[in-house]
Amino acid sequence: MTADEIRATLTICLLASFADGEKHDREREQIRQVAEGLAGDHQVNLPSLYQDVLLRRVQLADVQAQLSSADSRQLAYEMAVCVCEADGQTSAKEEAFLASLRQAWQLGGNTASAAVTAAASPAPMTPPTFERDAQTIAEAPLRAATPQGAVPVAIGSGPVPHPAAVDTLPSGADQRRPSQLTAADMDSKILKASILNGAIELLPENLSTLAIIPLQMRLVYQIGQSYGYELDRGHIKDLLAALGVGLTSQYLEQAGRKLLGGLLGKAGKGLLGGLGRQAVSSGMSFASTYALGHVANQYYAGGRQLSTEMLKNAYQHVMQDGRVLQERYLPQMQETARGLNTAKIMQMVRGA
Repeated sequence: MTADEIRATLTICLLASFADGEKHDREREQIRQVAEGLAGDHQVNLPSLYQDVLLRRVQLADVQAQLSSADSRQLAYEMAVCVCEADGQTSAKEEAFLASLRQAWQLGGNTASAAVTAAASPAPMTPPTFERDAQTIAEAPLRAATPQGAVPVAIGSGPVPHPAAVDTLPSGADQRRPSQLTAADMDSKILKASILNGAIELLPENLSTLAIIPLQMRLVYQIGQSYGYELDRGHIKDLLAALGVGLTSQYLEQAGRKLLGGLLGKAGKGLLGGLGRQAVSSGMSFASTYALGHVANQYYAGGRQLSTEMLKNAYQHVMQDGRVLQERYLPQMQETARGLNTAKIMQMVRGA
């Protein structure tokens, strides 16, 4: 893609993220930070794009005209769908935004995913529509069990790391709730989930990137369940918001890094070349899953008594640990990614 096409695609993603006009100021700030962070090493002025969208200086019709090829339009549309689904649902205003894209580009109502590449999916699946698959992933059931035949995740030899930052939180042994898992088993569970989501980030498909969010939410659900809590999506979203994790901004950062790195839609790149180097440069999914899991573990072990400030500080500290560990576990992520494709990811999120 050309620089102009990348700018147009990212602008459409930002327009999609604000389509319903209901983004909380905190989410707006997170998206602004994402824009600034992604712009660091590239010739695309994302902060300027963000300001243009937020201040309504850019019109959708003008941006649409900058994407002339079928492939670039397909990619932009799929990313817009995933942005709208990132928080678990597509509102009426967001659907109207997507409908305007379909109509302008004559995509029709049965747009199939064009992002399955030969490298990531030797046997491409045939989903009914991209929108339906995206909705299935976004609404993945929290209680779903890991299906038989799921891709195994190896964590290698040696002790499983445990972040010291969470041990400073006020939930000593005298006030910890009992868990169904030992401390070592919990650390292993969180590490495996981090490796899996890091592996998914290596894949080029938009649907794969979208799957990271519901899998993270499922991890939090399972951690709470181990301490006797029966959580719903609302509780988990509240915890993520307290940690400063925006669902839409997280998807934008994951997908934006891939796009700016020239990683989407390129068959034959392999998982040991550009994709692997990109994972080292960001580590977003591994680190965020690692931090989310460990902070959630301490939160539910302590009876959900930690303040928002404590949660946010702990999350940021453990994110730093996760970014360091990400490079160490990159080989395990690459090995896991070799056994993944869109069909298997859909199976995982459905739990069947």
